[in-house]
Amino acid sequence: MHDRVLHTFSYTGLHLLQFARGRGWHTVLQQIDPGPVEQRIVSELYEVHPEFRGNWQPASMSYWNKWHEECALADKIVVNSTWSRETHTKEGIPESKLHIIPLSYEPNIEEATFVRAYPAEFSVKRPLRVLFLGQVDLRKGLFPLLEASEMLRGEPIEFWFAGPMRVSIPQQFKRNRAIRWFGTVSRLRAPALYRDADLFIFPTFSDGFGLTQLEAQAWKLPVIATRFCGDVVVNDVNGVLLPTVSGAVIAKILLDLAHHPSKLRAMSASSRIEERFSVDAYAEAFLALDN
Repeated sequence: MHDRVLHTFSYTGLHLLQFARGRGWHTVLQQIDPGPVEQRIVSELYEVHPEFRGNWQPASMSYWNKWHEECALADKIVVNSTWSRETHTKEGIPESKLHIIPLSYEPNIEEATFVRAYPAEFSVKRPLRVLFLGQVDLRKGLFPLLEASEMLRGEPIEFWFAGPMRVSIPQQFKRNRAIRWFGTVSRLRAPALYRDADLFIFPTFSDGFGLTQLEAQAWKLPVIATRFCGDVVVNDVNGVLLPTVSGAVIAKILLDLAHHPSKLRAMSASSRIEERFSVDAYAEAFLALDN
């Protein structure tokens, strides 16, 4: 056990880390995202789709230089996922410093007792409701999801987008009647969307974790996700892991689920918050860092 431990967060802790190391304290840096690798991914996405760019700008080199200093001063660095660990090792951060501690979520009584039901078949009157909840931008997989919505026109599938708009949406997608734009949703309104949806989709290109996956699972929603975020989805058990992030792949998976509601029922039955995502597990993992 260490006499004094400094715990701080990435991008804000440089002076604190310098102070602590100067006094021989043990230092723990909690990394909130996948770092500069993620920025390069986002930059590439906007190069391919400049029409969505809006006011996004990359962080400066000095910003990342300070981050590298933080990482060098930290004895241990907490990341939330295998993906985040990968992006850090790509930046030259020693793997021995990196410790994966996933985020936690505790379901409330309403979520824990909720029983999800699916129709015998989906139709124009009762379409498959696919929920995306989070920042609406290219990093989160917006374009392939919009692409899939175009490919599935005429199918009994409805797309719900909820969250702050970070990009400019081209008119062709705004005119798509299969898409509902909810805009920014409060914490009080979000549960109704999870409750009323049939499926949650999180086609992110890069995320430290993505807590919405756990929120969706608390409501017994199957989750479609990528490997570029927290390790929550077990493929074909409680959801689907996308082999690649593309409109064609997403459309194929959604069409299959729309035609086979029984698959959704089975995934929903296996959808729950595992013990490894409990608050107790989170606390124990942090306490273990001091050993």
